[in-house]
Amino acid sequence: MNVREQWIAFVTILVKEIRRFTRIWPQTLLPPAITIALYFVIFGTLIGPRIGRMAGFSYIEFVVPGLIMMSVITNSYGNVVSSFFGAKFQKSIEEVLVSPVPSYVLLSGYVIGGVIRGLAVGSIVTCLSLFFTDLQVHNITITVTIVFLTSVLFSLTGFINAIYANSFDDISIIPVFILTPLTYLGGVFYSMEMLPKFWQDISMINPILYMVNAFRYGLLGVSDISVGWAFFMVAALCVVLFCYASYLLNQGKRLRT
Repeated sequence: MNVREQWIAFVTILVKEIRRFTRIWPQTLLPPAITIALYFVIFGTLIGPRIGRMAGFSYIEFVVPGLIMMSVITNSYGNVVSSFFGAKFQKSIEEVLVSPVPSYVLLSGYVIGGVIRGLAVGSIVTCLSLFFTDLQVHNITITVTIVFLTSVLFSLTGFINAIYANSFDDISIIPVFILTPLTYLGGVFYSMEMLPKFWQDISMINPILYMVNAFRYGLLGVSDISVGWAFFMVAALCVVLFCYASYLLNQGKRLRT
């Protein structure tokens, strides 16, 4: 396929992905926004004043970046894993695999579709946060870049999970047993300075910690870890997962019957 044909294939997959989640927006965009809004109410309005200030900010200001990032992570992941596994389950993906579309074009279409949904929900949550606090932006470049890279990373994670999944139950394993614990232990609701030294060291192996802190630095200008190291970690993981997902697509062992 030439470049023009590859571009047409990419746009076709991307448009299909966007239409898939926008067509049922009351199920894909509204519920996560309502859930995060409840976090704002509970942790910001009810519990926050009793906790006091954290890292020089009110508690609601401190947790808003983490809650926005949490919505981006879950929706980027969920969009791709459900969409690709659905195509795999219905056998419609086989028609795409036998076409001359390169694997990286197919992968990019699904991933960018997940990114768009993640950013859409993240934007909605950001707008909702303005009802609870005055949101500031310390560095717009860092803020936008880390959100994009995070969304790409978890879209790729969802894609890989969909390849390995053999049933709809399998696509819930990663969110329940890995994604949720890592998110809640990734500094969304607390600063690492509150943890004993041992648990601070353990937390350093949690990739979500780097994403949340880099995003918090972009908005508030504070971070528990090096922002440069956080960007390196996230970017490196994106490259590794993209290569691995492309490899799985080219092998096709769990996709072709």
